[in-house]
Amino acid sequence: MMFSVLLSIYYKENPDYLKQSLDSLFQQTLLADEIILMKDGPLTSELDSIIDDYRNKYKTITVISLKENEGLGIALNEGLNHCSHNLVARMDTDDIAKPSRFEKQIQQFELDPELDVVGSWVDEFVDSKENIVSKRKVPENHREIYSFAKKRNPINHPSVMFKKDAVLKTGNYQHFPLFEDYYLWARMLMSGCKFYNIQESLLYFRTTPQTFERRGGVEYLKNEIKLQKTFYKLKFISLYTYLMNVFIRIIVRLLPNKPRAALYGALVRNK
Repeated sequence: MMFSVLLSIYYKENPDYLKQSLDSLFQQTLLADEIILMKDGPLTSELDSIIDDYRNKYKTITVISLKENEGLGIALNEGLNHCSHNLVARMDTDDIAKPSRFEKQIQQFELDPELDVVGSWVDEFVDSKENIVSKRKVPENHREIYSFAKKRNPINHPSVMFKKDAVLKTGNYQHFPLFEDYYLWARMLMSGCKFYNIQESLLYFRTTPQTFERRGGVEYLKNEIKLQKTFYKLKFISLYTYLMNVFIRIIVRLLPNKPRAALYGALVRNK
């Protein structure tokens, strides 16, 4: 099966992290047939230089540039339209794919041709992938994923491989700051797309103290309540689930950084 990899980068990304991420793509036991790298607006000269070096070295890389920083949803929406193959793997430019990631995901699609989305667990690390602080686990089969999605995001976005036609059929990625992926999964689940999560980690997910800062505060909470309200209007969740989800998120998002990190670790992560 031929497949594409879709990435998006903007000017605040770390050049060293970008190198590690791209290197991991070319150290796979099964290499991608093409890599679509979206430049979400102008980048720093250092980032541009790294991208040029890799593009010259690896002919499978295609770079698409947006004139301005539009946000992840719009960048991925555009990038998906440039993917030549129906199977598309997502990747973030600060994470590191494990060597057998693509091979194992392709095997899963071969085992069950009806699948539309295949994700996996991820290992969260700080500074170095040798320093794993936790494992973010997600449920395995479709029924469990559908139920889980009504309360939390059921897919680790940077680990996912999906069918392009299924994503396009449900409206592609859309602009929904911080929750572009979760909004997409809900729409795909409602449309009958079939999901599966491989029950092992296939990706090193970079985390920092700033990760928890981004997951808190009034603005984050506003976007999250907006998402829950959208889910309710779509009839993806009931009124009771909507109210419970909002209540829990108000508590979590308005906590100080350290208590929120501790709570997140207790509820979401599995060491």
